[in-house]
Amino acid sequence: MSQPALDVRSLDLTDPATFVENDVHEFFRAVRAERPVYWHEPVGRKPGFWVVSRYSDVQSLFHHEALSSARGNVLDVVLRGDDSAGGSMLAVTDNPRHRHLRGVMWSAFTPRVLGEVVEKIRQRTTELVSAVVGRDTFDFAAEVAEKIPMNTICDLLSIPQADRGDLLRWNKMALSSDHAGSSELDALSARNEIVLYFMDLAQERRSNPRGDVISMLATAEVEGRPLTVEELAVNCYSLILGGDETSRVSAICAVLALIDNPDQWHALRNGEVSFEPAVEEVLRWATPGTHLARTATQDIELHGTTVRGGDIVTLWNISANNDETVFAEPRKFILSRSPNKHLAFGRGPHYCLGAFLARAELQALLSALVAGVARMELRGTPRPIYSNFVVGYDSLPVHFEGR
Repeated sequence: MSQPALDVRSLDLTDPATFVENDVHEFFRAVRAERPVYWHEPVGRKPGFWVVSRYSDVQSLFHHEALSSARGNVLDVVLRGDDSAGGSMLAVTDNPRHRHLRGVMWSAFTPRVLGEVVEKIRQRTTELVSAVVGRDTFDFAAEVAEKIPMNTICDLLSIPQADRGDLLRWNKMALSSDHAGSSELDALSARNEIVLYFMDLAQERRSNPRGDVISMLATAEVEGRPLTVEELAVNCYSLILGGDETSRVSAICAVLALIDNPDQWHALRNGEVSFEPAVEEVLRWATPGTHLARTATQDIELHGTTVRGGDIVTLWNISANNDETVFAEPRKFILSRSPNKHLAFGRGPHYCLGAFLARAELQALLSALVAGVARMELRGTPRPIYSNFVVGYDSLPVHFEGR
């Protein structure tokens, strides 16, 4: 019996609840097969946009010069209009300025420079995991996952310890929520708080530079001039946003996946699979950032469809990383999967600046689990995140039995 034709109107990709209340993987499986490029109709006052779902198309379009990031790279933002940080924040800047700005920021993210930071990641993660082993029930998200990436980025930026709690709270509100009723105003307010915080800090570091990333940016020149305080602030905000949310959610998804797949946990614990491929599978499996948005600067042909200049184009990593033409049995969690050329960090000129740190954090977590934990058990219902950009969980009640 033939299956009914796919109705792409069946899921509203602008609604955060869609990603909690539906099997989006099944939806995207059908989309890849039947409508790999389709027009998402406008919702209310929000304009329509193109949805690109196949791995080959998403990968190719990450490199496409006719797709601009300057209006915004997150669907919620670009649907409201131009991103206020366009042309200033690295993630929403196009060449040639993007290339110059990235060059300045990249100097702080090379593996050589990050050696001391990575050692702190290992120490902190080991201590956090050791502190919860043997406790009856604890929230892995709050007790472990939240404390690794935020502190890592804050170490890099030399953020005072007293301010880190506020930054985490604001950041968790900026692109996601733990309940369906969260408003766009809440998210906007949180983003503004972060930017205002970094404007004050950037001004202070410009006057009294230290050996940290903010001081380096404050004293550097891009295209022949220093960055303004506003430009410094939005780029620091970008580092916090990218460095915390995706790594935190990936860590939570990793523990849940290991609990749900005890054979993979045993393989990792017994040394049957090494940490490097395990980290890559966690990243593919979690794909915490569902999509990236672009705006076409000229007409583009895709699968016989014309994308007009000015149209919004969304590239769905969550679909590409589960494309069965690239990944065999994509909804199976296989730590030894190889090759595993996932797109969790994007590709091309906007490839994630913090990819090395994110991998180091996940490897430190898996290493600490193997060294100190014999058995992991779910002790409640994970609380999902409500967002159309970040998928995963905000709370994970578990029990860790020591080795």
